[in-house]
Amino acid sequence: MQQAPCRETVDLSGYPDLVVILLGLQARRLRAFLSLRDVGRGLAAIQRTPPDGLLSHQSLRFGWNHVGFRQYWRDYESLEAFTRAAPHADWWRHFMQQGRGCGFWHEAYSARGGMEAIYVDMPQRTGFAAFAPVVAPEGRRRFSRARLAEHAGRAAAV
Repeated sequence: MQQAPCRETVDLSGYPDLVVILLGLQARRLRAFLSLRDVGRGLAAIQRTPPDGLLSHQSLRFGWNHVGFRQYWRDYESLEAFTRAAPHADWWRHFMQQGRGCGFWHEAYSARGGMEAIYVDMPQRTGFAAFAPVVAPEGRRRFSRARLAEHAGRAAAV
């Protein structure tokens, strides 16, 4: 007799401030693989020594030239502290100066409410940008925290 599949769920009550981010890199030129290599080395270091607040990091593959990652963070403050300090701040600065034909995107989802995204050199729309209006990240929309708060405020109003 065949056994029924094991069905499970999780209790997230211990993670009221959980933030999930999806991020990806898409090589559009051969030299973009240098950027992928550099980011890959940095992410391998994160896996060896996780920053405070990073609960889990998983690699994804969207295609031969498009890799992604899913990360679970204890709270937005931990994620923000990581992104503003070395080594992440250094990687980001280097990428923005020398993207080498590599596109980048990230989307963040907060258990407290709010979702936000940023896309850099991604001519082929992905994620939210595949269906939602694309706007310039200017003014308050320049910062992830403000984009999250803007969406959370709209969601609360509904």
